[in-house]
Amino acid sequence: MKRFIAVAATFLTAAPSFAIDAQEIHGTWRLASATRKLVDTNEVIDAYGGPRPTGWLHYGQDGRMMVVCAFEGREKPVANDKMTDEDRVKLHKTFFAYAGEYAFDGKKVVHKIDTSWNEVWTGTSQVREVEYSDKKLILKTPPFKFNVDGKMSVITLVWERPS
Repeated sequence: MKRFIAVAATFLTAAPSFAIDAQEIHGTWRLASATRKLVDTNEVIDAYGGPRPTGWLHYGQDGRMMVVCAFEGREKPVANDKMTDEDRVKLHKTFFAYAGEYAFDGKKVVHKIDTSWNEVWTGTSQVREVEYSDKKLILKTPPFKFNVDGKMSVITLVWERPS
């Protein structure tokens, strides 16, 4: 009986997730969390260097989007004119940004990238599953090889409106 009550309480207090209306996606969102599920082990870890990476996502009413994210704990070089190639590599591996057009159907968003920090992404389409729960926009990637270590991963990004 105790087990039944615990399970029932979990379902009753869980915030429901649902599709978001196309108009509600418009505007600016701040990254609240980023987790990474390793496909081989189902282990869930911080996606971008720790529990508090920084990032911004914008969906315009004109059908354009932009995203920029920086991993938590990035090392700050001494100065621009004293930056080494090793510094530049570390910064590149702990940051991403891209922009392009987007199409949204209430359950999936497709980012058609025309500008990117990584030219491999330029000209590609990135698909994300979309949920809306507790006033948060949740985007999930399909499984892919993570750029830092090559492990098959699914990233879950939780975005919220800035206060």
